[in-house]
Amino acid sequence: MNQRRVLVAVLADVVSVVVFCALGRRSHAEGLTLAGIAETAWPFLTGAGVGWLASRGWRAPTAIAPTGVVVWLSTIIVGMLLRKATSTGVAVSFIIVASLVTAALLLGWRGALAVSRRRDGQSRA
Repeated sequence: MNQRRVLVAVLADVVSVVVFCALGRRSHAEGLTLAGIAETAWPFLTGAGVGWLASRGWRAPTAIAPTGVVVWLSTIIVGMLLRKATSTGVAVSFIIVASLVTAALLLGWRGALAVSRRRDGQSRA
């Protein structure tokens, strides 16, 4: 197991979730304070952590499937359940937007990396 690769992948997922939360707070004029972003992000970061454990993400940290898909789905499902449990909004429109944006972020960096690796491999051949 390459610990550096795992750490970079975990950080990329954390940054993805924080970016999603910051964009959401900004679009709703909620302010971009560290405390505000943390308050919005913790349910989704918890979900991402659950996804890493459930998928054993350290085995294939940059893989779209299973790691990326499980992390993404856990981010949404656990995040929304925690928001519901804490009486924070879970409107259907929010679930849809959150699902699309987190998919683009959490799966997007993995997809871009896969394309980059393929190109590097083809250019060497």
